[in-house]
Amino acid sequence: MSARLRAFGFVAGSLAVPVVLYVAFVINPYVQAFQIALTDWRGVSRTPGFVGLENFARLWDDQVFWQALRNHGVLLVTLPLVTIALALFFAYLLNLGGGGASGKMRGVRGAGFYRVVFFLPQVLAVAVVGVLFKAVYRPDESGVLNSALAGLGLEPVGWLTEPRLAFWSIIAVMVWQAVGFYVVLFSAGMAAIPKDVFEAAALDGAGRVRMFLSITLPLLWDTVQVGWVYLGIAAFDGFALVQVLSVDRGGPDGATTVLPLEIWKTAFSYSKFGYASAMGVALFFMTITFAALTLRVTRRERIEF
Repeated sequence: MSARLRAFGFVAGSLAVPVVLYVAFVINPYVQAFQIALTDWRGVSRTPGFVGLENFARLWDDQVFWQALRNHGVLLVTLPLVTIALALFFAYLLNLGGGGASGKMRGVRGAGFYRVVFFLPQVLAVAVVGVLFKAVYRPDESGVLNSALAGLGLEPVGWLTEPRLAFWSIIAVMVWQAVGFYVVLFSAGMAAIPKDVFEAAALDGAGRVRMFLSITLPLLWDTVQVGWVYLGIAAFDGFALVQVLSVDRGGPDGATTVLPLEIWKTAFSYSKFGYASAMGVALFFMTITFAALTLRVTRRERIEF
């Protein structure tokens, strides 16, 4: 047996079990979801009947579906934009914000400690984060924010009970939880850029803003692109925080609802598994389309250094 055949056999044998498990526990559920979306299945106690594309047609007239979709649109704009902007700003300070004599670039003092502080929310479970911010957003003076407002002589604010504020309050929690991870991610990317590039630019008189726009961002663009895709996918989720923080699971008046939450409610509260699967299929294709378009639109020629 040739060395090439032996190598192929080793690789095939090593991948066989992971591929089988992936097909069984990832691909197979997706295929089953597509099948269930074409039925009127209401749970294990009833044999599903084939309804074709009827469930998908119902989505066009479902106001709750469109409200959730509008909320995802807001998330798609705000969550990646705000998170990446903050993460880039903090990562730049932690790696290059300290300056120094003779143009030598370094991070701010205590950068290692700040990295740990920024990353701390990633260690906490999403449910724990939700419970913590329940205390922060309490509508009376026992809440952290309203207690501070009371100290200033202001009336308490219904952060999660006011329709105009509730979703923005939850988005703020999503940003708070996500920023730390991307600070570490962008810090790793900046650390890979040779410091000589920044020092030469500093000696030539380039300011912080010019170095960021002309050097840091172009050389970090691939990492930013990946972060944007990940955050966009996260914007199509939001189930856990909305479930824990929102009033009446998506309220008030549907102001905070998202598609994963509506899928869960439709399936397990109303026993409409076929319709819930149709929502899931629609969400799947929207997520895939977003990722593909983002990678296409933000693609740039790779810069080597």
